[in-house]
Amino acid sequence: MRRRGNQHQLGGLLMLLLFGVFAACVLILLLTGARAYRRLTQRDQAAFDRRTCVQYLATRVRQGDAAGGVSVRPFGEGNALALPAGEGYVTWVYWHDGWLMELYTLEDSGLSPEDGARIMPLAGLSLSLKDGLLTAEIITAKPDGNRIARFSCTGSIFTALERIGEMPLP
Repeated sequence: MRRRGNQHQLGGLLMLLLFGVFAACVLILLLTGARAYRRLTQRDQAAFDRRTCVQYLATRVRQGDAAGGVSVRPFGEGNALALPAGEGYVTWVYWHDGWLMELYTLEDSGLSPEDGARIMPLAGLSLSLKDGLLTAEIITAKPDGNRIARFSCTGSIFTALERIGEMPLP
């Protein structure tokens, strides 16, 4: 009788050990999957942020694409994209205090960069327009190392944007 009791205890202990190994394997697999998922979502969010800013600027440029419809002028402490909106109104797109900003106002309203609407956080924005070449340098501070996106064109802005299309950035 005693021999049968020892075998029963040994079998129960073996099953408990197997269950523990199985539980540890499942836990390791879950933690590995969660870490991979977190990295993937961070990478996707960084790509989304880059594309959003570039697409926003490209859309604003497309909306103002007419002869002399897009210009880069001093505004506040830096340059801004100036898009005439008719009837003496202008839309300013610029960087101020860590944000991509937009301000729709009368041409000579006297409003300052602080008065605009915040679009998205941005580490910096540099704009220039020389001889029909619009250059924008978008600087974003991301933890994964992605920092700079640029676009530029010669000739018609609309033609260049159509040629580029909606290609995702690397």
